[in-house]
Parts: sequence; C-alpha cells; structure tokens
Amino acid sequence: MAAATGEYTDANGKSRRVAVSIGPEHGTVGPQQVKEAAKEAVRGVGFDVLVVCGFAFDPHVAEEAKRYGKLTVLPAKMNPDLAMGDELLKKTGAGNLFMVFGEPDVEIEKQKNGQIIAESKGVDVYDPTTGQIRSASTDDIACWFIDTDYNGESFFVRHAYFTGADEPYDKLKRALRADINEEAWQSLYSTVSRPFDKPRSGKIAVKVINHFGDEMLKVFDV
Repeated sequence: MAAATGEYTDANGKSRRVAVSIGPEHGTVGPQQVKEAAKEAVRGVGFDVLVVCGFAFDPHVAEEAKRYGKLTVLPAKMNPDLAMGDELLKKTGAGNLFMVFGEPDVEIEKQKNGQIIAESKGVDVYDPTTGQIRSASTDDIACWFIDTDYNGESFFVRHAYFTGADEPYDKLKRALRADINEEAWQSLYSTVSRPFDKPRSGKIAVKVINHFGDEMLKVFDV
C-alpha cells in the first residue's frame, strides 16, 4: 500500500522515516486502506509517520488513524487541481496542494432539558516537525455545519454557521440587497450552535471548512 517513502528532520534534528499511501483518483479513502497501509508501515524496521493522501475521505478515517500507537498516521487532503494534469496545474499555482487533515475542536454540552449545544473552538492540526498538536482559532474557519442526527453514511446539513475574523459575510449581506432579519443573521454568525434534540442515531457529525475550502469532519457519540 506504500506508494513512496522519504525522510524528514524533526525539530530536535532527528531523522524520521515517512511512508506515503495514495488513495484512488475517483473515490474515497476508507478506513480499510489506512489499516492496510499502517500494517505495512510498521513491518521490519518500520516508519515513524504514514501519510495517507486522498481527494476525499470517509469520516471514519479520523478514528482509524488514532489506532497505531507510535506510528503517526496523517490523512492529507489533495487539492482537486492535482487531477487536472501538469499543464493546467502550472497555471493554478502551487499553493495549498496538500493539507494535513485537521480535526475540529468541538465541545459538546448537554442541557438540563436534554437538548445539546455544540461549540466550535477551532481546528487542531498535527505539526510533524514538532510532534505537537497545533490549534487554530475560529478566525481560520469560514463556516461549520452540524448533522444533528448522523446516520454514519451521508452527511446532511441541519445546522449551518459562518465565522471568521472581520465578519467576511458582511459583503454577502450587502450583495443580497435584501431586507435581512438582523437577529436571524446573527444566529448564523456564531461559534455556538442553537440547542437541538438528542439524535435518534446516537451520533452527530460536525464539518468545518476553512477559507481555502479544506473540509474536516468529526463524529461524536452523544
């Protein structure tokens, strides 16, 4: 499952070995690919880091990536521009072609009446040079969505919220040139969700999108 190997030097000057697994061109990287690639990466001398690259990821990949002890598994989302070929890619620039998959930093709070509130605090991203989790504030988040009754297969947007520094969606309000209910608008511009009922499935899913269009999803049992 390893498509490539390499090395990098961490913050302490120590050389680390990296294995790379690349997902399908037309399809989703699932937990089974991560499992098989991780098994191969720990054989023999073994690798320190496994990077799993894909255009799209199954939500359960994040949970699978945590199961391999000393082997750090990093899902890395590939920009769709990479599928266009060299000639077109040169015109788009090289920025943000790969994004190490972060994990939404979300706090779930249960109310006395049984309802649930979710609060988005930012995004946690693993920094391979230091081995530490780097936290980004909600200023780096363009919007976040909640599926308040996640079925484990498809993400259905039931709550939508917009965040970010300097209220970037003021321009959208002006562009609409419509009489917008200010109270309703402020309820959408929030890092704290409106209360919602406990899901029948026992799960909720939170999807966070940054200003580059990168998506991160996390599933919670509630």
